[in-house]
Amino acid sequence: MYTTEVVGVRQLELSGGCVMPHPTLLTTPHLHFAYLLTREETSELRLRESLENDVTDAKYGFRRVADHLERTGFLINMHTTEILDEDKRLISAMDYYFIQEDDTRFKVSLPFKPYFYILTKKDCTQEVSAYLTKKFGGSLTKVEVMTKEDLDLPNHLIGLKQTYLKLSFLTVTDLVKVRRELISAVRKNREREKNNTYYTEMLTNALASKGTTKKSTDHMENIIDIREYDVPYHVRVSIDMKIFCGLWYDIKSQGNDVPIITKRDDLIERPDPIVLAFDIETTKLPLKFPDANSDQIMMISYMIDGQGYLITNREIISSDIEDFEYTPKPEFEGLFTIFNEPDEMGLLQRFFEHILDVKPHIFVTYNGDFFDWPFVEARAAVHDLDMKTEIGFSRNREGVYACRPSMHMDCLCWVKRDSYLPVGSQNLKAVAKAKLRYDPVELDPEDMCRLASEQPQVLSNYSVSDAVATYYLYMKYVHPFIFALCTIIPLEPDEVSVHIP
Repeated sequence: MYTTEVVGVRQLELSGGCVMPHPTLLTTPHLHFAYLLTREETSELRLRESLENDVTDAKYGFRRVADHLERTGFLINMHTTEILDEDKRLISAMDYYFIQEDDTRFKVSLPFKPYFYILTKKDCTQEVSAYLTKKFGGSLTKVEVMTKEDLDLPNHLIGLKQTYLKLSFLTVTDLVKVRRELISAVRKNREREKNNTYYTEMLTNALASKGTTKKSTDHMENIIDIREYDVPYHVRVSIDMKIFCGLWYDIKSQGNDVPIITKRDDLIERPDPIVLAFDIETTKLPLKFPDANSDQIMMISYMIDGQGYLITNREIISSDIEDFEYTPKPEFEGLFTIFNEPDEMGLLQRFFEHILDVKPHIFVTYNGDFFDWPFVEARAAVHDLDMKTEIGFSRNREGVYACRPSMHMDCLCWVKRDSYLPVGSQNLKAVAKAKLRYDPVELDPEDMCRLASEQPQVLSNYSVSDAVATYYLYMKYVHPFIFALCTIIPLEPDEVSVHIP
């Protein structure tokens, strides 16, 4: 059972969530208190982050279900999270984001204990198990003896299996802490084993069988290997539970109990997610690249499910733009509604408000991770707007922009990896010619600021042409390709588009 109830974290950690370490680690009451405070603050930060994630998810219409109903949904996204169990302890879980046939959205949280395996010396399994249970009692929740196939065995083809210890934890944080110490021990033990000859090992085993020698009193020396320790948590859960994005599932929520998620093999047709493809045009100094510290956004053009929009910054654009149509080919229709905003702040606010109103499932850019998103984020900060607070997007550890309830697809990643176009033909204009079979509008970047004041309609046509090309490139090629891969690759969709070589 688990709960998402908000409780007093300090009381939680000191009373139920904090487990004392080995007595030798704490020699004074001050150290004891410092240890408790450190664990308390860490857990409080993690709980606060989890609650902030729930707020962001709710902005996009994904609220965690806690009733006793059965639903059928298409799994469009997934992320790791932490929730509170019935004992008010933080535990690792997966948030699964579903779309129903009527476009209703919801998410469910599936608790799952992270784990890895260790290999011990022969006949040391029980001793090492008891030792680890005692040593890591505050982090380790369960130790199981498992038999697994070991391809390193010279005779593994005849069906012999190796005995491993499976170490399970409440959270990934606990796993990482224990893993770090065990990896260090395994490395030392391997170095020591290299210095032992085959005959030395055979003699040691012979003496041990006669009872003339004793096993090492330091049981860390009996751990000789560690397996599956580097599998990311969401990959582990997807593989073990057989839950993949891009498929339909029956979801039976059971209040505070673990939900039951069952694959529906009879449902094949994918729903139509809300896709927003956008592109920005900025000012720049002559012969310089745009600088977010000094330049401004002139226009944001975007398409949502085939409908086009253009937001202009009237501080830069000399006149209002009227609604117009940009349809390069009959199958690539582009009817554009125009929002003429008085300044850059109004432009950004209009863009953010429209995003939260539409709640897109997927954002699409072309090289957005390295230009569009950083520029929008920087210009929003100039006007005291926090992009992460407003729409949930921020740069992650890999240097790409991501949001939990919505995914970001950078078409440039697909072009580089899967389009088979040469490097010199990977800009958006060249890709549109090769893949969409039309000639897009092209302008010299040095003329754009001049056109903003002299011929704003020409600049508008150029701006929306990029949004049209990005949108239809994604819908025709990238979207079906990525979500087909998601059904067999246990990753989030935006990871499939970026991380698969």
